[in-house]
Amino acid sequence: MGAIEQPLVLRRHRITAEDYHRMGAAGVLAPDARVELIDGEVIDKAPIGSRHWGTVSRLDHLLQPAVGRRALVAVQSSLRLGPHSEPQPDIALVKRRDDFYSKALPTAADTLLVIEVADSTARYDREIKLPLYARHGIGELWIVDLDANLLRMFSAPRGDDYLQSSNIANPGITAIGALPGVTVDLSGLFD
Repeated sequence: MGAIEQPLVLRRHRITAEDYHRMGAAGVLAPDARVELIDGEVIDKAPIGSRHWGTVSRLDHLLQPAVGRRALVAVQSSLRLGPHSEPQPDIALVKRRDDFYSKALPTAADTLLVIEVADSTARYDREIKLPLYARHGIGELWIVDLDANLLRMFSAPRGDDYLQSSNIANPGITAIGALPGVTVDLSGLFD
């Protein structure tokens, strides 16, 4: 009778956000590389197709006047989530700051809402990024699921998940939880 084979355990070397930036400065990562740092690993981002690009642009166009001077709308910019993660959500609403984050990236404490637009990335956004955002206390996450034509909304983070979620097929006037009284009209988002 053969010995029972034990599962393979790989030792991984997680890099920090500082390592990640040094890699970029040293040219290890190409200046135009579409990557993000997730839990200490450099992850390739999917190419952006026209529907994804158009949806991000539409959301930016709708959110700018909706939030006015109450928040900054950051499009495909990095967030610093602890020492080992720097995701680049499609859109993040962050608190206004006098330096416009030129001295340090926004953190979870600065982030009011994260929006991920998912076409080919829906599973990655749900299984990898959602737990990351929840774990770091991002209060509200929207996943615009272009494959399913659904706005998936999550709030009340606890651990690696959100306690509240809803799926909306035809979003209309939609409130932004962290900004009382602020709404955005998402009618036609999936047209």
